[in-house]
Amino acid sequence: MALRWIAGIGGSVALLSVGLALPAEAKIACNKGYQQVQGRWLATPYCQDQYVAQVAHDYGFKASPDRVRNDPLFKQHLCRFIGQDIRIKESCDEVSPSVRGRF
Repeated sequence: MALRWIAGIGGSVALLSVGLALPAEAKIACNKGYQQVQGRWLATPYCQDQYVAQVAHDYGFKASPDRVRNDPLFKQHLCRFIGQDIRIKESCDEVSPSVRGRF
């Protein structure tokens, strides 16, 4: 009886460990700079940077989303050239704010 119980526990642990060894399929869903979170589309830095890279690619720049995310100077360089595009203006304002007002 005890041997069956131990074998049952061992089998359960083996099945559980196989389930944990599989890679996670969680991927962030982005659409034009917005991420779907609990059924709603929110602007997140991750998706905004991905969209900056996509728009930069449309203009002919070789920009990967990872490089835009991890290199603020590269993002600033891109925004200097394409930052006035209405699609990414808000994302670019955080790295190169435009001067407004008299002072």
